[in-house]
Amino acid sequence: MKRIFVGNLPSDATEASVTTLFSEYGTVRSIQLVADIFSGKCRGFGFIGMEGHEARAAILALDGNLYCGKPLKVKFEEPATGKNGKRR
Repeated sequence: MKRIFVGNLPSDATEASVTTLFSEYGTVRSIQLVADIFSGKCRGFGFIGMEGHEARAAILALDGNLYCGKPLKVKFEEPATGKNGKRR
């Protein structure tokens, strides 16, 4: 399974609406939208889990496309780096 970063989501985005958007390209295995701790609204980004070939199809189809009037940023999740810029 591959994790996809999706950014530039509107604040009213829900797990259901984003799942519907990505399910056109395959089965969404997991979803995690990052929410504001006080308001509970989406902070504009999240992570989707899909199989490799389905993830590539979703990235090719959705990156840069408008969603609720905003261009989406969709790409594979990048590995975390430490303080010195080295991978953990």
